[in-house]
Amino acid sequence: MSPVKVLIVDDHRLFRSGVRAELGDSIEVIGEAEDVDSAVRAIAELGPDVVLLDVHMPGGGGQEVLRKVLGSGSAVRFLALSVSDAAEDVIGVIRGGARGYVTKNISGRELTDAIRRVAEGDAVFSPRLAGFVLDAFSSSEAPAIDPELDSLTQREREVLRLIARGYAYKEIAKELFISVKTVETHVSSVLRKLQLSNRHELSRWATARRLV
Repeated sequence: MSPVKVLIVDDHRLFRSGVRAELGDSIEVIGEAEDVDSAVRAIAELGPDVVLLDVHMPGGGGQEVLRKVLGSGSAVRFLALSVSDAAEDVIGVIRGGARGYVTKNISGRELTDAIRRVAEGDAVFSPRLAGFVLDAFSSSEAPAIDPELDSLTQREREVLRLIARGYAYKEIAKELFISVKTVETHVSSVLRKLQLSNRHELSRWATARRLV
């Protein structure tokens, strides 16, 4: 069985290196990209079987990569790999054309299996996320628009969810591969945009919208 050719798209170099190290011999990593534009170029130039796609990154995120690549008629298959397990992120990339969605706490063996299955045409989801997709596509109603939530950037949403789950700033920095100072900057921005005073109010706000 020939190795599946994979392109890793993620804006954190250290994470990309970690994924390379975890993948089994049945996977051949043929390239990497760190943002939307470099991802689109690499897909066109390298012709991967599967693109391992981060959801949140510079230039518009995973959904923008899907729009540009699949909109041009490409048959490449996408597997989203993200720290986010929020319903709107899962549903957004699946509607955009991804064949699956797994979270970054997945093991190397599980990720290898997921990539092979997507390459073969299967749809693959982390167990908790499959329910989001079923609910979304069994409902005729579109999700309600939330102007406050829409005002946040993708990275601010990630930080908000981790704050709501009780993560300390150092833990958030480690989880998202950013500095503690950057975490503090994002938290300050979220507080300002939502007109809240502290992380406890942020937690209540996120819980009320089922973002946790």
